[in-house]
Amino acid sequence: MVDVRDDSEPVDETELAIEGALRPTSLSEFVGQQKVRGQMQLLLDAARIQQRPADHILLSGPPGLGKTTLAMIVAHESNRPLRLSSGPAIQHAGDLAALLSSLTPGEVLFIDEVHRMARSAEEMLYLAMEDFRIDIMVGKGAGATSIPLDLAPFTLVGATTRSGLLPNPLRDRFGFTAHLEYYEPEELERVIERSAVMLGVSLPPAARAEIARRSRGTPRIANRLLRRVRDYLVVHGRTGADIATVDAALDLYDVDAIGLDRLDRAVLDALVRRFRGGPVGLSTLAVAVGEEPDTIESVVEPYLVRIGFMGRTPRGRIAMPEAYAHLGVASVESVLGFDDL
Repeated sequence: MVDVRDDSEPVDETELAIEGALRPTSLSEFVGQQKVRGQMQLLLDAARIQQRPADHILLSGPPGLGKTTLAMIVAHESNRPLRLSSGPAIQHAGDLAALLSSLTPGEVLFIDEVHRMARSAEEMLYLAMEDFRIDIMVGKGAGATSIPLDLAPFTLVGATTRSGLLPNPLRDRFGFTAHLEYYEPEELERVIERSAVMLGVSLPPAARAEIARRSRGTPRIANRLLRRVRDYLVVHGRTGADIATVDAALDLYDVDAIGLDRLDRAVLDALVRRFRGGPVGLSTLAVAVGEEPDTIESVVEPYLVRIGFMGRTPRGRIAMPEAYAHLGVASVESVLGFDDL
């Protein structure tokens, strides 16, 4: 990893270590996902007793729920080194061959967004996962020769936010598949409590609950909001935060009472007021708020649909009654002129 910073300003190494330590290092420290934790503990214990690498693991689910953290825990609890990569970085079979051939026995290989690997690399991975072997093609045309290359036994941990895009032959080669669910507010409060202690922030239960309520069921967002509250306290020379302080800090960053940010509210406002509740196409909605359609579809839309503010129909996106209530609009008639009635 390249560390890009201004060398003229000193960096507090202790602070950097604390930020990195927010990730739990064992399944016992990992909060939430109780069923997945139990299944993974059994898998790792069996591998340790049998003195073999753990089976390949596929983790699916929305961003920010702990897939990377679980991969690090697999390596830590197996007492094995961890190699990190990502699907977009593996665009040729040769990229994957170089990565696999450099693995040491028992090493854990984590590939994030595994569904975005090149198809040629996926096909090479089939043999590597099953038989710990790959075939290297040397030469071209009629004179091409396949040379088998044995690999050291390894554990692949794949992470994906879109498991439906994985081809069945690749999905079937994972020995264990887990889907991570969004967190309940009580679980997020435990995440925030642990992180607050490590960051040196004093938070009463009510303040923890307020941050959890705005975290959209995602630990990554909870820790990010906690760091913004911590920054607010540092600037104002305080060490503890009450609800009023949390409100002031998060209002400064345009995070409202249910976790919607500026872009979320802009999309809702355009859908309700400008397009009278819809239906409206994704591209039209994106132009209205000045964002790319992919951003609306992958970043904004999932949460709005999950909390019941937006609906998806064959004709386009529509606003649900809860969206009107959140924006303080009584009904669609409230945004129509008398000429429209």
